[in-house]
Amino acid sequence: MEFPTKDIINWKQMEWIVFSIRLCGIKDYGAVGLILALGEVVYNDDERTFQKWHEELKGGKSKYEKDGIKRGAWSRLRKVSFELKQISFIKIDDDTLVKCGSFQQNFRNANGKPRRSKVLMDLEKIDDELKHFIEF
Repeated sequence: MEFPTKDIINWKQMEWIVFSIRLCGIKDYGAVGLILALGEVVYNDDERTFQKWHEELKGGKSKYEKDGIKRGAWSRLRKVSFELKQISFIKIDDDTLVKCGSFQQNFRNANGKPRRSKVLMDLEKIDDELKHFIEF
């Protein structure tokens, strides 16, 4: 089966997704479902206008942001809009996870505690797992 959104989504930009998963769902039920919203995103401009506005709105930098600056962590661009193009329903089981890698090992949460690694899924390899999709 050919993935149905090749004419909508620029797969050169969107080949992989990263997500967290509780393996107990697969252990207890045999599979878990992932609902994936695909669309077009607009990011903050080079001057980070949205980010500055948001920082002012929330009363300044958080402790997490200040700690990140001290550590020399990079500041990601913020999404300012999202136009929904498709919703995909994906079944994830042990066979799916064998095809996946991992991501965000040794990352930290906002409270500074270590973050669990996440699943890294190649969208070009999920033909059997894609159960249904809705296009907008």
